[in-house]
Amino acid sequence: MSEQTQEPGSSAPRRVVVAGAGMAGVQTAVALREQGFTGTVSLIGAEPHQPYDRPPLSKAVLLGKAEGSAFDVDFEALGIELRLGCEVRGLRPGDHELDTEDGPVPYDVLVVATGAEPIRLPGAEGVPGVHLLRTLDDAERLRPVLARRQDIVVVGAGWIGAEFATAAREAGCAVTVVEAAERPLTGALPAEVAAPMAGWYADAGAVLRTHARVERVEPGTVVLDDGSRLPAGAVVVGIGARPATAWLSGSGIELGTHGEIVADQHLRSSAPDVYAVGDCASFPSGRYGERLLVHHWDNALQGPRTVAVNIVGRASGETPAVYDPVPYFWSEQFGRFVQYAGHHAAADTTLWRGDTDGPAWTVCWLRGDRLVALLAVGRPRDLAQGRRLIESGTPMNPALLADPARPLKAATA
Repeated sequence: MSEQTQEPGSSAPRRVVVAGAGMAGVQTAVALREQGFTGTVSLIGAEPHQPYDRPPLSKAVLLGKAEGSAFDVDFEALGIELRLGCEVRGLRPGDHELDTEDGPVPYDVLVVATGAEPIRLPGAEGVPGVHLLRTLDDAERLRPVLARRQDIVVVGAGWIGAEFATAAREAGCAVTVVEAAERPLTGALPAEVAAPMAGWYADAGAVLRTHARVERVEPGTVVLDDGSRLPAGAVVVGIGARPATAWLSGSGIELGTHGEIVADQHLRSSAPDVYAVGDCASFPSGRYGERLLVHHWDNALQGPRTVAVNIVGRASGETPAVYDPVPYFWSEQFGRFVQYAGHHAAADTTLWRGDTDGPAWTVCWLRGDRLVALLAVGRPRDLAQGRRLIESGTPMNPALLADPARPLKAATA
């Protein structure tokens, strides 16, 4: 994508509209105030609920340990206008207007933070007992399912599938996870790294069936393509997510191969005065030399700070801030705390720290002598130190790095 040509305005924007009231949208609105923006900030969300955080949905909220996960933000005190239960339907950049179900909303600057939406299982829509787990309403519909300890089939052995299976087993449900690929987390992790995780399902009393495709879903039953019939009081679909950008059709905003907004290094879209942040946008990473599309919580937390700085700094002609983070995410599954930092696609060396049969181990990926990514299972200190080493580009000593007893920060060249 070529460098965008949005020049600093002659005066500061008076009205910023944020489309999307999840983590990325809320943090953008808050960061604007923290950066000293004094104009109008409007936050528009499709759901009627007070803006909330999503990670607890697959954990505390799902298990009934918490009623919700609303952000601890005093929107009124910050002067942030909330427009909830209002779905965005289109964008006319030439008119500087956002179309919503309540009518057009004018803006000086728009920030698109509409996130991602789950991919639905073909042929399963409308079948009783089929669930997604993306929203607070989804979690509330699933809570009584777990309380009744029904037999549950989870479709997809990715991050969300594993987290839901963990909660369902904790609730006492019989759980079968079906995965079309040969192993869990295909596409997210290399085979040799994901392979040890397959055993976690059995350890937790869940059944994992790989090379298993769903032929159809009937009430109370999942039928696989080999003819197997799995009893299912409920079916939970976790087969991925796609950027929630269909509403931008006809707007002229450039979208990528996954339907995401193609943002530049300052998180500006191809349309003047429109930024994009979070799950709905990709950005070019100078650190990794490729465009990244990151569907994780930390990206939705970090990106808004860059957007706010760039919006506030436009009028004064300040050099725009560049967004080039070390991606990070975590997952709690089957009694293990899994953390990942970086991007391993361009690595040429893989090193292991610790035994994968044990409770704690780390995988490190290097390009040359530089650490570019790591995955830590039960080793949060490795993650914390490794993330800093990735950010700094510090040369590493591979022989020292492979010693699990040595702190990562002491394994430099």
